[in-house]
Amino acid sequence: MFMENKEYGALSLENKYLLPIECINGFCVRPGLYEINGATALTNGVNFTVHSQNATSCELLLYRRGEEEPYGVIPFPDRYRIGRVFSMIVFGLKITEFEYAYRLDGPYQPEKGLLFDRTRPLLDPYARAVTGQSEWGMRPNQKNGYRARVVIDDFDWRDSRQPRLPMNELIIYELHVRGFTRDPSSGVVHSGTFEGLKEKIPYLKSLGITAVELMPIFEFDETMGRREYNGKTLLDYWGYNTVSFFAPNTSYAARTEYNREGDELKSLVRMLHENQIEVILDVVFNHTAEGNEEGPFFSFKGFDNNIYYMLTPDGKYYNFSGCGNTINCNHPVVQTMILECLRYWTITYRVDGFRFDLASILGRSEDGSPMEHPPLLKSIASDPILGDVKLIAEAWDAGGLYQVGNFPAWKRWAEWNGKYRDDLRSFLKGDYWVAPEAAKRICGSLDLYSGQYQGYDSSVNFITCHDGFTLYDLYSYNEKHNEENGWNNTDGANDNRSWNCGAEGETDDREVLALRKKLIRNACAVLLCSRGTPMFLSGDEFCNTRFGNNNPYCQDNPISWLDWNLLEKNRDIFSFFQFMIRFRKEHPVIRKKLAPSATGFPDTSVHTEKAWDSSLGAQSRYLGALFAGQKEDGTEDVVYLALNVHWEARSVELPGLPEGMCWKLRVNTGATEAEGYVYEGKGYSLKEDRFFMRERSVAVFTAESQRQKGSEG
Repeated sequence: MFMENKEYGALSLENKYLLPIECINGFCVRPGLYEINGATALTNGVNFTVHSQNATSCELLLYRRGEEEPYGVIPFPDRYRIGRVFSMIVFGLKITEFEYAYRLDGPYQPEKGLLFDRTRPLLDPYARAVTGQSEWGMRPNQKNGYRARVVIDDFDWRDSRQPRLPMNELIIYELHVRGFTRDPSSGVVHSGTFEGLKEKIPYLKSLGITAVELMPIFEFDETMGRREYNGKTLLDYWGYNTVSFFAPNTSYAARTEYNREGDELKSLVRMLHENQIEVILDVVFNHTAEGNEEGPFFSFKGFDNNIYYMLTPDGKYYNFSGCGNTINCNHPVVQTMILECLRYWTITYRVDGFRFDLASILGRSEDGSPMEHPPLLKSIASDPILGDVKLIAEAWDAGGLYQVGNFPAWKRWAEWNGKYRDDLRSFLKGDYWVAPEAAKRICGSLDLYSGQYQGYDSSVNFITCHDGFTLYDLYSYNEKHNEENGWNNTDGANDNRSWNCGAEGETDDREVLALRKKLIRNACAVLLCSRGTPMFLSGDEFCNTRFGNNNPYCQDNPISWLDWNLLEKNRDIFSFFQFMIRFRKEHPVIRKKLAPSATGFPDTSVHTEKAWDSSLGAQSRYLGALFAGQKEDGTEDVVYLALNVHWEARSVELPGLPEGMCWKLRVNTGATEAEGYVYEGKGYSLKEDRFFMRERSVAVFTAESQRQKGSEG
């Protein structure tokens, strides 16, 4: 129930049919439902609700689709305002035929962060659908700008159910909706769209991943910073400059009819769920596309600039995001908006989780200082509607706040484990000093994720993501090659921990190419045999390259698009990824702690070349990780992961097994091409607890009953 208004009677969502009580400028209206933000379709009208802490008046502007001038201007009477909220129901509107915006009046005092302009149409901060950029790369009409549309949620979900997988069963696949299918080699009908991604679901299913993490799909401005360089048009391709938090990106729709972007996204989510694949959205609550003092002005600046953004005492923008402005996340008004946004995507689009870009900003106070107990993060962690969704933090920001292993988690938040990436990249290429740290990462990073965390489930392990090199480029380039970005190769990270295997970039040298593939297999095997939740970048499974560009945020071209021709060329790598994913699924001991093993082995243990010697040192270039437990059916699940990152071969000792059991080799990346890569059914049982490991190789063993053993070798 809503509060009773004695002059006009009580209004509630239970009223099926509301009646107007007066006409303003030719429109029948009445006071609205103040607690429902945004524009909401009712049985016989549309409820419009907005709020502003400092506005003195507000007007609703109604436009016919695509027209420059409004056909209706309806001022909110003062009596339609309660506190800081303006709310009005307008009757007789045809939902599919109009667009809307607002104009607000109020003080213009930039030094205090107040930027009201009563002549400027503004996009509703709660807009569920946005017009202005329905075609990719199209700038909004200078006169029209961005406008909102009302959405009717009548999508048929059929009998689809969310998979609701535990974190330890997730295998996350990060992808860009446009780049995944934009290249003609994708072979899809609707390339670069939600529909195009839907066409590739059989491929995702065959690969074996259980979750997709979609790079930003909220309405964003890809033309922000648009420029020409070297004959190419550079755009904000990645999509991290949000225009509207509640609206899906219109240019990701294959068709442009009313609300197609919403229905196509829902159809994609439904089909992914039907294939037991969860959907995680990469969300950007740290900044918006409005930029700094020189940036555009289309929504938040005009509603409440000094509420939505962190401002310096003289009204300038703090820039902890590195993108011009910083959202004032822990202001109560902004907290409410972010929570409502997350609930909306959870309820309306049935997404399964969120990855929060530069999440450390969500823990900063209104003056930018880090908070010990940020109210927003706690509210998200404890919100009942969000109780089942995955919460994944990128636990750092551009202002230097690095919180991996120290993020306010309330036993709900997981993290992109940046230390896993750094330590494993260094160790896998043979660096000194990192073996002890690499062992911790492989065994679940409990040095980071105990106490307020959920243990292993808090660690999202990755070696590659959209930021930085692809897996192929990690072993093809010593240095970044971002010249095509137009910044003289000054952008992007310099600390890549990569190795080109003897030749920089593309080469015909067969030995170099073979070594690169071996190191890719090494990384894949280690990632999928580590405690924690694995994530890898789309295309890594078939050696996709970005030609050494480790920051292709602006490259809407083959630099960023997946080249599907590489799938057939590198089918061996794809098959290896498939096998390692299946192997992980078949061995829960890798993913979580099981009942104690009858072997007497501990849950996890670390070994040097000598079994049970855990004294890894600065010079160590070998480590073994043992996982042991008992499945629910009582069978033993024992897996030994061996990494020899040295450039010389060595003989290693495996832990001795009880009588009646033997080690079976399941993976050996050191096997030569002539011998056949050892994985799948090509493994064999060992006669003794020793194994000769070739240089720069990874081996995986399982303990099995001798009754199960295969051919001797």
